[in-house]
Amino acid sequence: MTSKPPRARVSDAPLPEEADAGESAGDKLARKRDYLDGFLSEQPAAEDPNGPGGALYEGVILALKEIFDPEIPVNIYDLGLIYGVDVTEDSAVTVTMTLTTPHCPVAESMPGEVELRVAAVPGVREAEVNLVWDPPWDMAKMSDEAKLELGML
Repeated sequence: MTSKPPRARVSDAPLPEEADAGESAGDKLARKRDYLDGFLSEQPAAEDPNGPGGALYEGVILALKEIFDPEIPVNIYDLGLIYGVDVTEDSAVTVTMTLTTPHCPVAESMPGEVELRVAAVPGVREAEVNLVWDPPWDMAKMSDEAKLELGML
């Protein structure tokens, strides 16, 4: 039968002054300074202008937030009708969206309006809108701002 390894005990851990006994205050300061120099000299990753957070992508989102559903006083982005915004490297934008119901009175005009507004964003080369019905829209897709606006929070 093998014996169990000894358990670590708090009393076995060196006290802070014992752990630092071999290191002078100057050595400790040099170690900390070296860490900070490396941390502060690191450059942030290059931002993708066409991805989330990029100027073109955010411009498209702002344009979508200016389009309101005629029956509900909330913009289509916060309403959860926008399922995706894809911006290619050559600045072509594809918006995937739905409507609240297939029988929505603006089913024919809303995708065209979205396409026109997105195409008008500075820097967008072309815009395309894909209208999808799957997954179907439901109220859970609404942002908290939209729920608050509609008195649902």
